Amino acid sequence: MARRTHVLSALALAAAAALVPVQATAQQPAPHRHAPCDAPVRPASQMTVEACDSPDRIIEKAANTVPTKGQLAWQQREVTAFTHFGMNTFTDREWGSGTEDEKLFAPETIDADQWMRAYKAAGVEQVMLTVKHHDGFVLYPSRYTDHSVALSPGSPDVVAAYVKAARKAGLKVGLYLSPSDGAELPHAWHAEWVEKIRAKQAEGQPLSLPERMALEDGDRAPAGRGRFGNGSAVTERTIPTLVPGDDRAARVKSGKLPTFKVKADDYDAYYLNQLYEIFTHYGPVEELWLDGANPWSGSGITQKYDVKQWFDMVKALSPDTVVFQGPQGVRWVGNESGVARETEWSVTPHLTDPWTGLGSLPNDSTDPDIGSRARLLQPDVRYLQWYPAEADVSNRPGWFYHQDEQPKNAAQLMDLYEKSVGRNASLLLNVPPAPDGRIAEADIASLTAFGAEVRRVYGTDVRRQGPGPYTFDRVAVREDTRHGQRVERFAVEARTGGSWHRIAEGTTIGRERILPLPEAVTASAVRVKVLESRAKPYLGATTLHLAGTPAGADTP
Repeated sequence: MARRTHVLSALALAAAAALVPVQATAQQPAPHRHAPCDAPVRPASQMTVEACDSPDRIIEKAANTVPTKGQLAWQQREVTAFTHFGMNTFTDREWGSGTEDEKLFAPETIDADQWMRAYKAAGVEQVMLTVKHHDGFVLYPSRYTDHSVALSPGSPDVVAAYVKAARKAGLKVGLYLSPSDGAELPHAWHAEWVEKIRAKQAEGQPLSLPERMALEDGDRAPAGRGRFGNGSAVTERTIPTLVPGDDRAARVKSGKLPTFKVKADDYDAYYLNQLYEIFTHYGPVEELWLDGANPWSGSGITQKYDVKQWFDMVKALSPDTVVFQGPQGVRWVGNESGVARETEWSVTPHLTDPWTGLGSLPNDSTDPDIGSRARLLQPDVRYLQWYPAEADVSNRPGWFYHQDEQPKNAAQLMDLYEKSVGRNASLLLNVPPAPDGRIAEADIASLTAFGAEVRRVYGTDVRRQGPGPYTFDRVAVREDTRHGQRVERFAVEARTGGSWHRIAEGTTIGRERILPLPEAVTASAVRVKVLESRAKPYLGATTLHLAGTPAGADTP
């Protein structure tokens, strides 16, 4: 398909500066559905690349790959607050061993309402809680492990408090459930591993972070039941797996609660049961976050996940949930700095069916090129899907709260906003509560100043302030992503002194592209010229903004 050039007037395109939420026009087709190569290409969130597809047809399929209803709504939520809170908060660690005493988790309070007030001050529209980090400690009283808040002082159900506070504050909710689980490491293997670490240390060899934490707690066994990577048989099981005295038994028997027949080993059954618990007790939720960490694989133990069963069950329980690293979900941007690529595609190529693996990009997530024509046309590409980027970063140097660390200031957060939200990604900003169960005042100050700065600069188009000409130093360009992401190269031109001058240019647009200008421009009109596109482009609102001297640069 030939690239096309279009010129569109921003003044004609957008009478209003704000985008109005819209509904997706295309839904996910049945997986593995094949169409002959002479059939029309119809919009879908996942496409199969057939052996008979020509290069032009593959690009046409990419141009018609569109978001699901859940993805479309997710991309309209610019900033999500990440809440790393758990055992590490009380051991002053970044990485737990899974052997910690549950009584160490002892917050003075769980002031989730205060957390939500702090997040909303930053303009956050969604929040995300670490229900279980890699140490395996669970922030709700699970039926399937003793390594949870059930054995902590006061038995606080942190997940319940979090979801209730978020909903009351009008915020969407995401939950993080780490597939890796140090508490479930087999006890005999763990004891041997610790002895190997001690020998390694005696020889003066460097230790990894998981090794250092295991060595610190070396005399304690993992707190769980040894299910992670234990080599157990895959057998037919029912989810939920009812336990003695299970309060759900009557509802399951009557059909009020659904059941799922799966084929799973011990750990996959454990993980599926926990997914079932959080979705039936606290859901539906807008995002499920599946971390890809596998910290013990280099030490001789790993767990093979049957993720398709996870995805199928989540889809059945909460159809509009987007899954981080899941099919037609969202993907890691490739760094933990909160910075997206200047060329960031929401349509990505895959060698395997995205329903069968975590992530499944053919090239590493850190690769500078995720979705170009060259990537799409690689001979081993078999699938295309809508798979937008999420840029995660912590407001502090660590992900968990440490008293000796300080948060980023408002100017730093504003820069991250423009390099994530302004580059077709969502910003996932971690703000960890302290051991007292509250977010520190220093974080609140920086979040409040950041939120005020975003509203000052991007809260309105300068054209709404009165008759032109208009002075601005930021241009925000958007595509109507209901039709997919199509623009490959564009330019912005301003009419000054009676003639048009090019003031900015870029490659991808997507949901939003913010272009900071080298200096302020005063113009009577602005237009966007699409120079290259995979198909007919559909632009959304183009807005003009003036940052001027950044406010809050010295805010702590």
